[in-house]
Amino acid sequence: MSSDAQNKKALAGLTLAALGVVYGDIGTSPLYTLKECFGGHLGIDPTEENVLGILSLVLWALILVVSVKYIAFVLRADNKGEGGILTLMALARRHVPARVGWPLLLLGLMGGGFFYGEVVITPAISVLSAVEGLEVVTPAFKPYVLPLAIVVLTALFLIQRHGTASVGRLFGPVMMVWFASLAALGVHGILQNPGVLAALNPYWGVHFMAEHATLGFLALGSVVLAITGAEALYADMGHFGRRPIRLAWFFYVLPALTLNYFGQGALMLADPEAVKSPFFHLAPDWALLPLVVLATLATVIASQAVISGVFSLTRQAVQLGLLPRMSILHTSDMEIGQIYIPMVNWALLASVIVVIAGFQSSSALAGAYGIAVTGTMVITAILSATVALRNWNWPAYVVAPVLAGFLAIDLPFFSANVLKIWHGGWLPVVIGILMFALMTTWRRGRELLLERINEQAIPLEGFVESLEAYPPTRVEGTSVFLTSTTKGVPHALLHNLKHNRVLHERVVLMTMRTIDEPYVPEAERVKVTRMSPSFWRVEAFYGFKETPDVHDVITDCATQGLEFELMETSFFLSRETLISTTRPGMARWREKLFVWMSKNALRATDFFQIPTNRVVELGAQIEL
Repeated sequence: MSSDAQNKKALAGLTLAALGVVYGDIGTSPLYTLKECFGGHLGIDPTEENVLGILSLVLWALILVVSVKYIAFVLRADNKGEGGILTLMALARRHVPARVGWPLLLLGLMGGGFFYGEVVITPAISVLSAVEGLEVVTPAFKPYVLPLAIVVLTALFLIQRHGTASVGRLFGPVMMVWFASLAALGVHGILQNPGVLAALNPYWGVHFMAEHATLGFLALGSVVLAITGAEALYADMGHFGRRPIRLAWFFYVLPALTLNYFGQGALMLADPEAVKSPFFHLAPDWALLPLVVLATLATVIASQAVISGVFSLTRQAVQLGLLPRMSILHTSDMEIGQIYIPMVNWALLASVIVVIAGFQSSSALAGAYGIAVTGTMVITAILSATVALRNWNWPAYVVAPVLAGFLAIDLPFFSANVLKIWHGGWLPVVIGILMFALMTTWRRGRELLLERINEQAIPLEGFVESLEAYPPTRVEGTSVFLTSTTKGVPHALLHNLKHNRVLHERVVLMTMRTIDEPYVPEAERVKVTRMSPSFWRVEAFYGFKETPDVHDVITDCATQGLEFELMETSFFLSRETLISTTRPGMARWREKLFVWMSKNALRATDFFQIPTNRVVELGAQIEL
């Protein structure tokens, strides 16, 4: 097979896979978007003008937000091929002064917090809206909708620890069938009333907004449901690349979504009663049950995509020092991106079940959905414009109108959703604020802890010189002292000398560093410096999408002249006992929160994969 043929085959495979992972969320939006636009809470009657107006708003939201903003613009902002809100934040802060970098950091953390809020609602509303199709089959199924949705989601979370490699192979083909079904149902509806195609003209959207100023503004809170999941295009760029994502959107996803929305609109014009569930009413009676099964599969895939996304985001946050260390398990030997985080998985499952039990229906959940999505959209617009200005060196007279154009769309969507805050919109806001508080507290707490450690630190160079000149009792072997900073003598080293009064014949000070790049080339992974005849410094560098491993660091050290015999090596770690005080630094409640988070963080031994039988922990008390 020629290289061109192989490249085309690989591109086709990536495009098919992107259908399953990237477009799961936005691809299941037709289940509930028009249903909510014409729901009783807004009071919009399915007249010809209203249907054409809403359809036009939905279509042009897909074109302007997804096609123009995300596909054409935001996908350009990659960090060595990786995307996502934290990646965008790191890029935006790279070439700005500190006074500008801090607000950009806060924006990125707010976007991350909003994503966590969205992830709790996405599986709940998606699966629930699919299973509610059973009520269209027969009202007798209504009592079983909630229990069945909970069973489906519980099963999904239970299989996470086994990884998604085997199931993932089905994602693309299933979603291909799903989008083909969306298109077929849409064509069937349009053929009954071809006049609905007039909504392709943006005039109808503008006319609707002009005629129904207040109502039109409120309707944007439901129209935005059509573009939920747009952020996934950027977050998953590292898995598939720009081209497969763009090809899948323009040649398959966008046409299928457009046809389906227009088919639903045509049905509502023919039968106003169909507004109760226009998606499922599009299907003939014989196809209803298979469609419910297919919709459930599609929503499970959409849920899997956001669950995998939150695992990835959490790992990035841990590596960037925004969240405490936690257990991160790799579920695939082939794909580094396939990970499982038990704590996040079970917290998500509990949250989703509580949300389903509390809201009871997809219509009630629609009130909560949207504010987190639109909040992230606004933040993405600001951060990506900063990247264009500072990283790409676009002139300000180009960036300013681009940003203004994006915000002219994003801010009305966000404002319309803010009005839903008393109808469930408070839920993602509360989750977002909670995650924002945790991330900012952990980051500031770590900075404060390093400040306190450095205050008490003894200069390292003079200390090493004195030990070489007047050595204590030496014992055979190598001691490795893990330290978070290269300044000063590690606490564990001081305590070892104080209590044991001995020093190994070779001492290594090892520091693990995370940089704001996704991956670090192997050749640049480890830097070894000999400080004296018996003291060495080792700095290991990892990207925010990588997991540190002491075994790998030791192997890399050997290539630079520092060889280890593991059975003759002891690893010394300082286990700090943190005490909240009235000293300036953080509010007392934040200090206490930081202390609690520290106590519950994964031990460094497990996180850095250090052999437990070679570890010595020495306590240190630090007042914050």
